[in-house]
Amino acid sequence: MMQVVEISKPGGPEVLRLAQRPRPQAGPGEVLIQVGAAGVNRPDVMQRKGVYPPPAGASDIPGLEVAGTVAEVGTGVRNFDLGDRVCALVTGGGYAQYCLAPAQQCLAVPAGWSDVDAASLPETFFTVWSNVFDRGRLRPGESFLVQGGSSGIGVAAIQLARALGSRVFATAGSDEKCAACVRLGAQRAINYRTEDFVAVIKAETGGRGVDVILDMIGGEYLARETTALAEDGRLVFINTMGGAKTTVNLLEVMVKRLTITGSTLRARPVAVKAQIAQELAQHVWPLLENGSVQPVVYRTYPFSQAAAAHALMESSEHVGKIILVP
Repeated sequence: MMQVVEISKPGGPEVLRLAQRPRPQAGPGEVLIQVGAAGVNRPDVMQRKGVYPPPAGASDIPGLEVAGTVAEVGTGVRNFDLGDRVCALVTGGGYAQYCLAPAQQCLAVPAGWSDVDAASLPETFFTVWSNVFDRGRLRPGESFLVQGGSSGIGVAAIQLARALGSRVFATAGSDEKCAACVRLGAQRAINYRTEDFVAVIKAETGGRGVDVILDMIGGEYLARETTALAEDGRLVFINTMGGAKTTVNLLEVMVKRLTITGSTLRARPVAVKAQIAQELAQHVWPLLENGSVQPVVYRTYPFSQAAAAHALMESSEHVGKIILVP
């Protein structure tokens, strides 16, 4: 048996509870990870509330990213052995002492990183790479704006875009958070409570606008973001915290030749995530190991305090990642 954090019923953070579940066994192409740490993400909160059910066949236990030690290797796995330290993107099951993961969605823990640090990587870096650099096609020398720069996604996006040669801007909800974004590599951070990000971006770019925007807000932000984009700009959505429906000025999209796109990650096939993992290993892991990109962990909680971790996530008071440990 193993200890897990399960959702007793849809609701607030208090519905999270400790429970015992049978320890799973690795199937073909899978590894069983003895979890040293698990990341907390917005989709976990949405699942807890009952508005983001796990995909068919996925564990009902929340948790989309883990780091730890390979405890069992399924048939057909060639890239990992017992005892290897790995971090992994999973479709669920992370809030547990043991978690199954497709071996193709695992990456070696970067040299010198703890399990807590490594657990901050998979969900955020898979998301940032596939959306900013794949769908958004951000290239060295281009300019980039990330909305919510102090979030787990935001701190990864700022550091990675800066390390790969882009001019980075970010929004955040306080002067303290803006200062943190600048320390991480943003050229200018914009307090969205006291400043108009469109006006600031226009001023900072000589009226041109930015090439790529990563947005997790949606709603009324879309109309403002198309104005803040340069010609041939790309707007990428990864969440709709401000609403899923809005209006867009199609004439502006046409005149500026804008691209509006977006994606979700959890339900995509293993083969797609395996390709992202390979690209991360090639392009991003060297930056982690040489210190160009650093872990940003705000607070760590034991499994028994998972409710407090979720309450913190919903408060948006944190900068960086929130981590659970068994």
